[in-house]
Amino acid sequence: CLVGAEARAAPARDDDSRNRAHARKGIHCAVCADTLTPAERSERMSRIRNRDTGPERALRRLLTTLGYRYRLQYARVPGRPDVAFPGRRKAIWVHGCFWHRHPGCKNARLPKSRLDFWAPKLEGNRQRDLAKQAEARRQGWRCLIVWECELADEALLSERLRGFVDGDAPVD
Repeated sequence: CLVGAEARAAPARDDDSRNRAHARKGIHCAVCADTLTPAERSERMSRIRNRDTGPERALRRLLTTLGYRYRLQYARVPGRPDVAFPGRRKAIWVHGCFWHRHPGCKNARLPKSRLDFWAPKLEGNRQRDLAKQAEARRQGWRCLIVWECELADEALLSERLRGFVDGDAPVD
């Protein structure tokens, strides 16, 4: 942003034009939280997928290594889980810590800018997840949530998956 005399002499700008101007110059300041132009931000956000994500592929690789066969994006379960075992009536969702608000996780922090947009959006994701899982349970499905950060410890996750898929103990 402009400081002192430059600020007084410069024409007033809206936030988007200020962001674009700074992004072109490679400037980052406290007023302009985003260093990308709106077109660059849109392109980057469009790369975020809702299926076949890295964490989902890692979970599937682990389940295959453990010898399990499963269905992907099973539409007969409310919320369309990432992995389902129809014969066992068990479903697994892989949640990104940021997008689904993992409680107590450092990756679930709120963005510093545009809280009026992000807070309701992310809370809406969390509420929708809870509602879909409750609906799946009412239909007789057992549910397991695997958080993105849990994929780092494969040994612990393997035991948790075995207990869920083979066992009868509640994991919910």
